[in-house]
Amino acid sequence: MILAAGRGERMRPLTDRTPKPLLPVAGKPLIVWHIERLARAGFHELVINHAHLGDEIEALLGDGDAWNVAIRYSAEPAGALETAGGIAHALPLLGPEPFLVVNGDVFCDWDFARAREALAADKLAHLVLVDNPPHHPAGDFTLTQDAVGLGDTARLTFAGIGVYRPALFADIVRGSVAPLAPLLRDAIAAGQVSGERHAGRWVDVGTPERLTALDIDLRHAC
Repeated sequence: MILAAGRGERMRPLTDRTPKPLLPVAGKPLIVWHIERLARAGFHELVINHAHLGDEIEALLGDGDAWNVAIRYSAEPAGALETAGGIAHALPLLGPEPFLVVNGDVFCDWDFARAREALAADKLAHLVLVDNPPHHPAGDFTLTQDAVGLGDTARLTFAGIGVYRPALFADIVRGSVAPLAPLLRDAIAAGQVSGERHAGRWVDVGTPERLTALDIDLRHAC
């Protein structure tokens, strides 16, 4: 699942007429970078949620045939349902098995193929963590070997990439607004969350300045 329902307030005015996942980076929309990498990793069934200007997302991506994937859409009401609410709303499309979720507004070179082996049988979630960026110096969670924790020191930042079991979202009423962080904190406290640190490229493309910087970096790398 690719999360693409956010309004992108920090990106305004760019997002007034363009959904954030469709903003271009080095010649292609952010979300297309994800789709291409997911397809190369063997993920060919995708679910994309949307709210703000969702029709534009569907119009550009269609059924996904251009990238050898099959895309289904989970439309949300204006204002969206937040992360956990959006995932819970899409569960009928995602099915009963564990699934990979990727924020549509990040750029990351983590190997998506790792998701297939990332989630242990006794865990509810597996999170990809990265070193803290300048705009989020406090981080989110600790990581000891492969166990995610809630300590106050040596924290890493959640990359917006995770593998989840549907059971994590079982108590969310479908169609309700629900953030992801409280669910994760409860599962972490119960010892139900594993994780790994990604040392490669990761960018939270949350502002026009970071979008421009990523565009320049990728064009120079090509």
